[in-house]
Amino acid sequence: MTASIHDDAVMKQTTFSDAEFTHKKKQTRRDRFRAEIEAVTPWPALVAALLPYYPRGEGRGRPPVGLERMLRMYIAQQCFGLSGEGIEDAIYDSQAIRGFVGIDLTHESAPDATTLLKFRRLLEKHNLTRRIFDEINAHLGSKGLMMREGTIVDATLIAAPPSTKNRDEKRDPEMHQSKKGKNWFFGMKAHIGVDAKSGLAHTLVTTAGNVSDVTQTHNLLHGDEKMVFGDAGYQGADKRPENAGKAVTWHIAMKRSVRKALKRNPLGRAKEKLEKAKASVRAKVEHPFHVLKNLFRHRKTRYRGLAKNTAQLHTLFAFANLVLAGQTFGSARARTPS
Repeated sequence: MTASIHDDAVMKQTTFSDAEFTHKKKQTRRDRFRAEIEAVTPWPALVAALLPYYPRGEGRGRPPVGLERMLRMYIAQQCFGLSGEGIEDAIYDSQAIRGFVGIDLTHESAPDATTLLKFRRLLEKHNLTRRIFDEINAHLGSKGLMMREGTIVDATLIAAPPSTKNRDEKRDPEMHQSKKGKNWFFGMKAHIGVDAKSGLAHTLVTTAGNVSDVTQTHNLLHGDEKMVFGDAGYQGADKRPENAGKAVTWHIAMKRSVRKALKRNPLGRAKEKLEKAKASVRAKVEHPFHVLKNLFRHRKTRYRGLAKNTAQLHTLFAFANLVLAGQTFGSARARTPS
């Protein structure tokens, strides 16, 4: 335990290379990520949540790496889409990542890929990435960002490798082919429930790619919402038995064919205006997906099976929420007169 505390204390020290790094003129994507995440992550709460499951290093064996350091290394790996070996190399190559993880190369080396793999498996075994997701959302809720009055539901496809060139000579049996528009995809779906006010994801469910969105609606609601918004794929959600008796107002988009057939009379124009209003609310659900796929560049599954990929997605959506919350706080500060 003493070794873990010492390792995390080392993270706070500043070396000469760190001081030189802080005066460089150009900020990279990694620099911005480090600054944004440092400002909004509730590190003490996350460490406290994971600590009961983390090895204490009793006995004569090599003491474990500090918990916060391993958590930071894991988060950097996931948010930059790197392999275990990739994040290990990045710590040596990138001052931004080295500073985020808290490594001083003048007297220590980075944890290796095997150590990180064991840490990831520990998180998966005890469902701790879900705990990270919940702790971060509780933190954001305490800041007034989770209003809980409305939920937007949506899903996105995440492709899986279709190749059979692997040990089993088979595609991942837990993934499935799905058609979107005129194109076919092989992979999984990430279904999320998003707070209608802030656009932050409060619920995540994963399925094979061929599972219909509307079948997961009830799993995406926290139970306190008064309104539910969804695109046309959720038509009929209010009539499904698992949603019977829910005291919510359903704002589901019209099917495209029905909307196109609206008459150009006062009633038709009023319905069109309502559809635009619903669409403006639903647009917020795209923000977590944008961070996931464009900022974190997570467009393909990294692991086989839904369980490991679900664990990873809990981490990614948790930190997508922090990125979006950081933007909200930044905008608020910018609007505050000095």
